[in-house]
Amino acid sequence: MTIEAYAPGRVNLIGDHTDYTGGLVLPLAVQLGVTITGEPTGTRVVLESDLEGEPALVPLDVADPAAIEPSWARYVAGVVAEVRPAHGFIGAVRSTVPMGMGLSSSAALEVAVALALGARGTAAEIATLCQRAEQRASGVPCGVMDQLTSLAGVEGHATLIDCTNLTVTPVELPESAEVVVVDPGEPRTLAGSGYAERRAQCEAAEAVVGSLARASLDDLERLDDPVLRRRARHVITENARVLECVRALGAGDLAEAGRLMLASHDSLRDDFEVSTPGLDETVAGLAGRKGVYGARLTGGGFGGSVVVLAAPGAVRHGTVVRPSGGARVRTLR
Repeated sequence: MTIEAYAPGRVNLIGDHTDYTGGLVLPLAVQLGVTITGEPTGTRVVLESDLEGEPALVPLDVADPAAIEPSWARYVAGVVAEVRPAHGFIGAVRSTVPMGMGLSSSAALEVAVALALGARGTAAEIATLCQRAEQRASGVPCGVMDQLTSLAGVEGHATLIDCTNLTVTPVELPESAEVVVVDPGEPRTLAGSGYAERRAQCEAAEAVVGSLARASLDDLERLDDPVLRRRARHVITENARVLECVRALGAGDLAEAGRLMLASHDSLRDDFEVSTPGLDETVAGLAGRKGVYGARLTGGGFGGSVVVLAAPGAVRHGTVVRPSGGARVRTLR
């Protein structure tokens, strides 16, 4: 029996560093993804990758995914540790998702591995499993947006996700809109970055004001620490921008949606402090270009890429991404 599992990467239009506080995000699954083809057999998971020199060799009883080498195999090991399949798997990984650009190559790999190993359940259940796998593999306390987007993507639509209850609402993108990912040449990895520190700061703010997903700007007055106040202000205003962007896209108002994306980048740069000079320079250069409605960093910051909302053909030096359907698995024979 040969299994083929496919999982797309994602790009986030707006709503960064809101998922792990139960807030709102507006990502879309893209046409770039990870495909795993192989057979359930043996006593370990063995995967060869077209992008990696060394294979992933993971025993079914793996205890510490973070200790597995090479490093890419840790994500495979994290999924194995969560799924605990009855049988091993031997196969190959093919990926069209660029690594280090903030397009969630790791989440796409996790979802594809989970489906190939027989994980079943709702999109939210499998996404949560893969979120735990990534946390075990990388040590980064990531949210669930990437994995859930990969599983629940809808062709032609972005996905509004409420990260408190993990509900997904498709949001149709106007045909006159083109989404482009521009690489400033600053690869990033969240492991070793300030991601965990930012999450801890949000949790410290919530210890004072309660859930940031339900907080208002008035609640900021209760935060004496200016750093925590800035972090909380970003999350509160970002949640509001996500809803405003959904309304703008529904009305076909791309100029307003783009303005909100630019405001999101400013907030990530100033209040959340996760941008870089290269990202800032790229966003500023794109913002003044004819046919560009808006641009912002995507993928959590600390490097990575810029996502652009533009008229078709306005941006020619990036990768055009199309909103695509979610992950799938099938038996070939």
